[in-house]
Amino acid sequence: MSPLLVTRTLPEDATDAALRADVLSGLTARPKWLPPKWFYDARGSELFEQITELPEYYPTRAEREILATRSGEIAAASGARTLVELGSGSSEKTRFLLDALAPSAYVPVDVSETALTQAGKALVEDRPDLEVHALIADFTAPLTLPATPGPRLLAFLGGTIGNLLPDERAKFLASVRSLLAPGDGLLLGTDLVKDEGVLVRAYDDAAGVTAAFNKNVLAVVDRELGADFDPGAFDHVALWNAEHEWIEMRLRSRVAQTVKVPALDLAVDFAAGEELRTEVSAKFRKEGVTGELASAGLELTHWWTDGQDRFALSLSVVR
Repeated sequence: MSPLLVTRTLPEDATDAALRADVLSGLTARPKWLPPKWFYDARGSELFEQITELPEYYPTRAEREILATRSGEIAAASGARTLVELGSGSSEKTRFLLDALAPSAYVPVDVSETALTQAGKALVEDRPDLEVHALIADFTAPLTLPATPGPRLLAFLGGTIGNLLPDERAKFLASVRSLLAPGDGLLLGTDLVKDEGVLVRAYDDAAGVTAAFNKNVLAVVDRELGADFDPGAFDHVALWNAEHEWIEMRLRSRVAQTVKVPALDLAVDFAAGEELRTEVSAKFRKEGVTGELASAGLELTHWWTDGQDRFALSLSVVR
């Protein structure tokens, strides 16, 4: 059986330092914000798994449909011998690509050592010939990939790129391009612009699971930084921003209140009705994806969608 290698590129205290910096920056901004990565503690990850099974939430099913039906075409077009995945998590959907590519190496990249280790152990048990070299790293920061056979296919799935603002996307795509050599490719998952009602329902389900997921960021700040947020004092809000073509998730204060964050020696005033933005989820059109990739020096060569044109996977190959 091939060994599972796990390399930590983040300092042990990096997560705590990043949370402190984000909370201080976001809660003192106007308007206030917190980044969506802080949804995902153990409880948040469990809630998100529930979200992916909701009838209103289509992106996971749509992307899985593309991977199930098109992975053979993706493999043929990329010719990859190494699969690199940013934000790999459980690597569940990745198995379609691994089956089709039959690569020599798989490089999952995630901030969660637990997720990487669990997924990696399962993969090497199922695929004894697969080298798995996991990286504990923040994919939004500069990366150094291990030496593996080329060509490499770098996958960024789930529509996660939509959580980045336009300037952040440009910086991210440029950093991805810097990792790729001629013959390498980028497989990018993007949720597509569609009916506003469909979009809003996907982020504001009838069962209230997304509302609980949204409020979980407050529980994370309470636990990690000793804050006294009361999640019940905030309402979940999801709205479509037609100008920017993105969904915004917010938390709206139900009353005038002051929240204390002792770890930061910070007191934050909220007016009644004031909103804290917790996520932007951009939706895309093919021409926009093509343009953003081109600006980063990447040429879109293949475009696959699910049967209802809700979600797209695109392949860009470095010439």
